[in-house]
Amino acid sequence: MYKRIIVERDSDSRISWIKLNNPERLNVLNMELMNELYDALLSADKDDSVHAIIIASVGNNFCAGADLRELINLDFEKGVRWSEAYWRILRLIRETGKPVIAAIRGACVGGGHELVMMCDLVVAGKSSKLGQPEATVGSTALGGGVQLLPLIVGDKRAREILFTAKLLSADEAYQLGLVNRIVDDEKVDEEARKLAIEIIDKRSPQAFRVMKSALTFWTDLAMLNRQLARDITSMVWLSEEFRERSRDFLEKRRMKPRKFTGISP
Repeated sequence: MYKRIIVERDSDSRISWIKLNNPERLNVLNMELMNELYDALLSADKDDSVHAIIIASVGNNFCAGADLRELINLDFEKGVRWSEAYWRILRLIRETGKPVIAAIRGACVGGGHELVMMCDLVVAGKSSKLGQPEATVGSTALGGGVQLLPLIVGDKRAREILFTAKLLSADEAYQLGLVNRIVDDEKVDEEARKLAIEIIDKRSPQAFRVMKSALTFWTDLAMLNRQLARDITSMVWLSEEFRERSRDFLEKRRMKPRKFTGISP
């Protein structure tokens, strides 16, 4: 049914596993994968036999973010539609009444990290590297990174992570509150499964849904600029700077330095 994701039922049939499945490209987010991911999430949300969702991946890396090869070829309108395809996934993760747990290993950066921040809980393998390196290629991290990072880790730490494109180790991410549990890589799936069962076995679904809605409400305040962020980011993707730096990154060339300018007339 799907080419870029795998959907499986756990031995406990109440749990649906949705795995990103493009390991040769580090599970980058492109339109094909995102459309399949949204469809799988929507099906799990609608299916009354599914009580919990675990988002994981095939291979040694969770997700290396947006597919730059796709972004550098978009016009403005296609960029808007790309962003909408992405944002509808994030909204569904945040709004479903079922627990959504991320199980990550290796690279979890850019759009992949934003997706994980939207999940209710995160289990990370010790190999995990998390962060928002978009500034390296001239993109914006406005797909949730700029909005949620300050709420999770604090303003100054968020600025450092965003402005320096620093990647955090699993331990650093745990200390900052970006992940809930760290285990050996080979135990990530098992730990995510245990966490899901702990919730769906012992907790009230109604109470969970209400608490999740309340928690989402206050973070929704950071999302009020979503449509503006979408359009600005689509314009940034059209810029010479973004396309030049993205091509240099993809072709592993040294990026040309550019001037930082003020705004005063």
